[in-house]
Amino acid sequence: MSDTDTRVPLLEFRNINTHYGAVHILKDVNLAIYPGEMVSLLGGNASGKSTTLKTLLGMVTPTSGEVVLDGEVVNDKPTSYRVERGVTMVPENRRLFKRLSVKENLELGAYLRNDKDGIAEDLERIYTMFPRVKERLNQKSGTLSGGEQQMVAMGRALMSSPRVLLMDEPSMGLAPALVQTNFELIQQIHEEGIAIFMVEQNANMALSLADRGWVLQTGRVVLDDTAENLLANPELQKSYLGGA
Repeated sequence: MSDTDTRVPLLEFRNINTHYGAVHILKDVNLAIYPGEMVSLLGGNASGKSTTLKTLLGMVTPTSGEVVLDGEVVNDKPTSYRVERGVTMVPENRRLFKRLSVKENLELGAYLRNDKDGIAEDLERIYTMFPRVKERLNQKSGTLSGGEQQMVAMGRALMSSPRVLLMDEPSMGLAPALVQTNFELIQQIHEEGIAIFMVEQNANMALSLADRGWVLQTGRVVLDDTAENLLANPELQKSYLGGA
């Protein structure tokens, strides 16, 4: 994103600080997600990545700073308000309702919508995107493989008709053979014009798809650049990409 870009960010942090009790988690974090782009958030354990996602979605309230959605400060708005306006998360470890069928899980993604025709169209779109999901519609979600559950989780999120998809460790728990397929599906979603904000341990894979990236370290953004530059950054190579 160039310094002269005049587009309005879809979702942004302005000097965000968060605390869990006395523990200071996010420290003056600024970030912006623009319509239709893919950005990646990297960092080690306890760097604040999950708190960033939860704060964007309204599950955590910042102690100072502003969360801005379409130019509106939404600090005091609940998660449902943000979902209605196009912010949805694919949670870590999928978090499906395992006793419900695949179709019931997908339909739950549209719980804030009342446009029946649009919901039906989106279901068909998901069946086309994830043929394996269509084959398993009446199967209980808990009986699916990890890769199949990830497809259902992404499909459920898409049923909310998002403009930005927050993804928390999408490759976690997947067999190595499925990781590549999973990222191909993420790329396919992105090509439909949906912005993606992805927290992912697989830094090489995430940055190979992303437009831009940030690196969090103990709650602070220490690197902010294009994905291409981050992949070539010696500091990042050493810390996250397995370089010498």
